[in-house]
Amino acid sequence: MSEAFSAIRVAEHGPIATITLDRPAVLNALNAALLSELSRALADLDARADIRAIVLTGSGEKAFAAGADIGELNALPNAGAGAGKARIGQHVTEQIESLSKPVIAAVNGFALGGGCELAMACDIRIASENAKFGQPEVNLGLIPGYGGSQRTTRLLGKGMALYLCLTGEIVDAREALRIGLVERVVPLAELMEEAHRIAGAIATKAPLAVAACKRAIYRGAHLALADALEVEAMEFGLLVDSTDFREGTSAFLEKRKPAWTGK
Repeated sequence: MSEAFSAIRVAEHGPIATITLDRPAVLNALNAALLSELSRALADLDARADIRAIVLTGSGEKAFAAGADIGELNALPNAGAGAGKARIGQHVTEQIESLSKPVIAAVNGFALGGGCELAMACDIRIASENAKFGQPEVNLGLIPGYGGSQRTTRLLGKGMALYLCLTGEIVDAREALRIGLVERVVPLAELMEEAHRIAGAIATKAPLAVAACKRAIYRGAHLALADALEVEAMEFGLLVDSTDFREGTSAFLEKRKPAWTGK
């Protein structure tokens, strides 16, 4: 990616792109410039056929993202500006979910407030052993604004969502794993290797099928089962019309590796 950024870094390793939140002096706090750059980078990577998976992490060992930029929050003049600020963050978290490419959060250190919300929007979350998660906005006289009140409910259930959002309690990596906030916990030294291992495994799969899996799961998650099954059947049927489906089944029968084209 040729575009220059000031608040993030983008690196590519074959079909895997790694986006690093890069404001270490403020524990990668999510200010307006960072969110704007992140949104642009995600859109650019999603449009590229050669990129099959994205890893999102924070610079340094202390933080994935310690939250929204408190200085920017303190400067908000009124309710309208506050709602607008929330919608900017919500746009980025919704963008992550709607990408055709899977996004894997490699959470190093603090993922608090907006950082936790950003991680929850990712498709898979891998945490280092020193990671800590929380929605402490209540301590600032606020509620989560980038989707935290809603994604905690959908990921963890209403009771745990209320517990985290009402107490502002910060939980460690093992507790995050126990309650279902993350999928894996690994030593810090192994975090990026594990995130890239998972991204690499996904990158070998049929890209149309990967995108269809995301759509089916996200669209179906909030529907009645009968309606969700209809979404699944529609996505299944569309894939049967793809070149990759013919290639995948032929490769299986011929005992060879498939050559995906994304068509």
